[in-house]
Amino acid sequence: MNSFTTPWGEFDLARFPEDPRDPLRAWDAADEYLLRHLHGSDGEPADLSGTVAVVGDRWGALTTALAAHRPVQITDSFLAQEATRANLARNGVAPDAVRLLSTQDTPPDRIDVLLIRVPKSLALLEDQLHRLAPRLHEGTLVVGTGRVTEIHTSTLKLFERLVGPTRTSLAVKKARLIFCTPDPGVQRPANPWPHRYALPEGIGAVSGRTVTNHAGTFCAERLDIGTRFFLPRLPRHGGPERIVDLGCGNGVVGTAAALANPEAEVLFIDESYQAVASAEATFRENAGSRAAEFQVGDGLAAVPPQSVDLVLNNPPFHTHQATTDTTAWRMFTGSRKALRPGGELWVIGNRHLGYHVKLRKVFGNCEVVASDPKFVILRAVKR
Repeated sequence: MNSFTTPWGEFDLARFPEDPRDPLRAWDAADEYLLRHLHGSDGEPADLSGTVAVVGDRWGALTTALAAHRPVQITDSFLAQEATRANLARNGVAPDAVRLLSTQDTPPDRIDVLLIRVPKSLALLEDQLHRLAPRLHEGTLVVGTGRVTEIHTSTLKLFERLVGPTRTSLAVKKARLIFCTPDPGVQRPANPWPHRYALPEGIGAVSGRTVTNHAGTFCAERLDIGTRFFLPRLPRHGGPERIVDLGCGNGVVGTAAALANPEAEVLFIDESYQAVASAEATFRENAGSRAAEFQVGDGLAAVPPQSVDLVLNNPPFHTHQATTDTTAWRMFTGSRKALRPGGELWVIGNRHLGYHVKLRKVFGNCEVVASDPKFVILRAVKR
């Protein structure tokens, strides 16, 4: 936890889940730059009356600092929502001071101030601008913020094409602001999201089937090569079993496992609302009304201990712009807790990430199931 100094006061903030060993802060220079601008550091203070929408706030820093203006936060991240709740509480802010929405929820009917933390995914930004632009009016203040490395010509063109005239600020501490003026006359094309594509042949139970991808979901444009390697090599079990597709993305792995074993019950988990919506759409299209669960959450934290037979996992190795193995560690330790004795965790990952070392520490064993020059599939058993 660290102290975040803003024009609205000083706030103690932390990421979620809070880890005192984590050196990463819950805000960065882009958040600081935006708040200074709104307070009038380079001109007149912004009018923050009316409905203030904060989009993509990564750990709740912007929402917490602006809580006096009763903002609506819109995020794709369950962890960002939980961080916001925790940061509001630790700073003595009533939870009802802020309205928390996901990217799958209906946005406010009218938005008077739109603040956007530019996401890593240009597709997610595109989808959100399509959804939010009809709620803007000529007087809406629209300001985006991000690190210099996150704001590209394509980013600005997207604002220009979907909202209105756009310009950028000078860079300050490697951060930049985006200023956009809503133009009611903009003729927006149809929103291309969600996107559907057919899977290639020769990849197991889902060969030739169609997956649905909401914007921002991993491998939303095409099947990534790691999953392509994983699918035909999934474990072949029969009979009743409870399977978790952990970090499910568009749900293609869990759907493949379900189709290969008609008696299996599959739980799809991801911290992304867009991902879980994609997984449910993919599963329903290919498995119909068959029973399955879809959960937005913090890994396996909400799954009862010793209730799972098989976990399938392709762990992320970055959080926003930071490369970290923290999420993988939590997924591995959570899997061991959730698995029944004899249950298995199957992991696909890049060879250079060294997941075998971590799995041996957590499970006491690790077997290489298959490998190629880039990827490795690992199997750990709960003894």
